[in-house]
Amino acid sequence: MTEPDFLLFASDAEILALWGVALLVVAGICSLMERRRLKRTQINQVGWVPWTGLFVMFAVLGGGMLAVSVPAIMQG
Repeated sequence: MTEPDFLLFASDAEILALWGVALLVVAGICSLMERRRLKRTQINQVGWVPWTGLFVMFAVLGGGMLAVSVPAIMQG
């Protein structure tokens, strides 16, 4: 058995699309955290997480996964 039993309904393209959506959600969270960092009250407490870089990485990966999987899903 190579696939989990609870994902037998989904094709490889649908699973790739689910991962793409999950990565876009994570990219949205990174964007919110960057906005929160920019609107901080104490200017000296910058933080160490590169939220913009993480946002770009997750957005590109998630968008690429969706771009690859949606045509296969549309074909059926």
